[in-house]
Amino acid sequence: MKDNLIKGIRMTVVLLVLFTVLYPAAVWAFAQWAPNNGKGEVVTYKQGYGYANVGQSFTEDKYFWGRPSAVAYNAAGSGASNKGASNEEYLAVVQGRIDTFLLKNPTLKKSEIPVDLVTASGSGLDPNISVKSAKIQIARIQNARNISTEKLNALVDANTEHPFLGLFGPTKVNVLKLNSALDQLK
Repeated sequence: MKDNLIKGIRMTVVLLVLFTVLYPAAVWAFAQWAPNNGKGEVVTYKQGYGYANVGQSFTEDKYFWGRPSAVAYNAAGSGASNKGASNEEYLAVVQGRIDTFLLKNPTLKKSEIPVDLVTASGSGLDPNISVKSAKIQIARIQNARNISTEKLNALVDANTEHPFLGLFGPTKVNVLKLNSALDQLK
């Protein structure tokens, strides 16, 4: 019994040092080789700053809209709504998003709206949308900005991020980067 207790205490101390000192130190050291020394990617956007890896709120017709957020895009309060797909309150919120999207994009049918434009992500901070979600918004943005469809399609294509090594993750578009590039078009 005494031997097992001593082994257990030793193992606890070793794992405590490993996971609270050595592992964080190794991650920190590795992050120093990353862009911006592991402090994240800050994008200057208009007069303020935006974080390319945190969802942003764009609601004007002249911008691409991102995923809705259950936490109002507050990175300090990351989280989902925690309501199931059969919850009446949740379904009413999603239906309201669908109605708003259809009102602003009258050429579309309800069945054409990608799910990522009307449902929040698990964190409520997803900065990306699918390529389809970006492309179905082109008609609205073309009308609001008087920019050709070809130019907007090319802009979406230029801002499309492909899976890592062609295998890991989805093809996606970062909304903040896309809208920043959209504002820079002449």
